[in-house]
Amino acid sequence: MTRASLDKQPHEVASMFDGVAERYDLTNDVLSLGQARLWRKEVAKAVGARPAQKVLDLAAGTGTSSMPFARTGAYVVPCDFSLGMLQVGKRRSAWLPFTAGDATRLPFRDDTFDAVTISFGLRNVQDFDAALREMHRVTRPGGRIVICEFSHPTWAPFRTVYTEYLMRALPPVARSVSSNPEAYVYLAESIRAWPDQPALAERLRGAGWSKVAWRNLTGGVVALHRGFKDS
Repeated sequence: MTRASLDKQPHEVASMFDGVAERYDLTNDVLSLGQARLWRKEVAKAVGARPAQKVLDLAAGTGTSSMPFARTGAYVVPCDFSLGMLQVGKRRSAWLPFTAGDATRLPFRDDTFDAVTISFGLRNVQDFDAALREMHRVTRPGGRIVICEFSHPTWAPFRTVYTEYLMRALPPVARSVSSNPEAYVYLAESIRAWPDQPALAERLRGAGWSKVAWRNLTGGVVALHRGFKDS
């Protein structure tokens, strides 16, 4: 896959996710070797949602990532730009306020949410610096951001094995469980091209977030970044 193939227009990426919506959660569990559920638990801990708080869950897809926040008593808004994902989510959890939205132009007022989070979605935003600024805008002063994203393993030998898995093993596995395996080839390439942990932290600071820190999960396969909006 060439670098040009990563430069998809937003409508192309949305269409790609529409095509995998029905089996998206199952595919993620298979391709992550069951780690996706562990990562969701760690996101929930990092967000630390409390009753009556407002949480914006971006790239929420079918709403699976939103459920841990809802269980705390928080008011969670699952937001995604894939209508196909939202439709599947609405069928499964009709009570959740699924909202269509572009991360670079969020349909919410300033200072609305106590926390904003995005898991495995920032990588697919064409201008993710603009998205980080938009998330800052809709977060109330004193609020927080939590990003869960594929990253770069910290141990070099494991990093080599991981890269081989992404580019060689992932596509055939995706073909066996996904309705649109080519989408996962794109996703594998986008993971390889993503900034490492310190670089993403610097982009967060550049978007206005303070007290930025990160924590590696699964040896750096995934990283949790957190920041705060100054009061």
